[in-house]
Amino acid sequence: MRTYVITGGTDGMGKGLGLHFLARGDRVLAVASGAAKGARFLNEAAELGAGDRASFVQADLSTLAGMRKVIAEVEAVTDTVDGLVFGAQHFQSERVETADGLEYTFALAYLSRYVIGHGLFDALERAAAPVIMNIAGPGGLPGTIEWDDLQLRDGHRGMRAAMQSSRCIDLLGIAFPQRHPGARTRYVLYNPLTVRTAMADPLPTVHRMLTKAMLLLIGQPVRKAIVPIAELMDHPPTEPIAAFRGRKRLALTGTDFNPSRARRLDAITAELVDSRTVTGG
Repeated sequence: MRTYVITGGTDGMGKGLGLHFLARGDRVLAVASGAAKGARFLNEAAELGAGDRASFVQADLSTLAGMRKVIAEVEAVTDTVDGLVFGAQHFQSERVETADGLEYTFALAYLSRYVIGHGLFDALERAAAPVIMNIAGPGGLPGTIEWDDLQLRDGHRGMRAAMQSSRCIDLLGIAFPQRHPGARTRYVLYNPLTVRTAMADPLPTVHRMLTKAMLLLIGQPVRKAIVPIAELMDHPPTEPIAAFRGRKRLALTGTDFNPSRARRLDAITAELVDSRTVTGG
């Protein structure tokens, strides 16, 4: 029996993966902020006969306190994590600042992956073939990292924030083996392309209607979209870091995967987290 931790684990692809792993006999800790969806996930797990192997961790992953809560609760119930799936996303069209004084999308989409990934590193390394599966957007829409304004205090737009976080996630994957040389944990950046999920729900009305129509026309159902992800988690790449767009493997070249940029972002992020730890964030 393997143990999987899945952020965004009560909806969309995260939920689909969680139920897939439970159905075959594994253990799943689903992380999300909503109690109602958490209860539904646990009910569906019970219907599969997997109620004793399913857990729900309620946490606000846009806050450092919520990120640390996840680490603590996972470590309280298991000392080994076979797979860590990052699926938490929530589009925010307006600029919202978290309790830590951070731009919401940066905190949820990027920083939670940074803090939890490094925080559960020891538990991952105890597994036989550990893997971090980061469901994001490598090889997708372009985006720019605003190095002098990561919190987008000037010129915030929802899509601009989302694309910046996507590029930060790419560099997070590149920096992981730099931070943990010789680690057995494999890091996978995965772009699932278009999937029929609730991703359009937070969008403004017109954009929401158009996006939902597009998803119905060309989007994959979740049950199909999770297949290559589960395969990669069962048989991780041999290299420390790999990126995929669907089943197509991406070359780790160019600005998006630049090692020096990855080191720069890692250093900035470490300082950002440390400064808020000292001040109680």
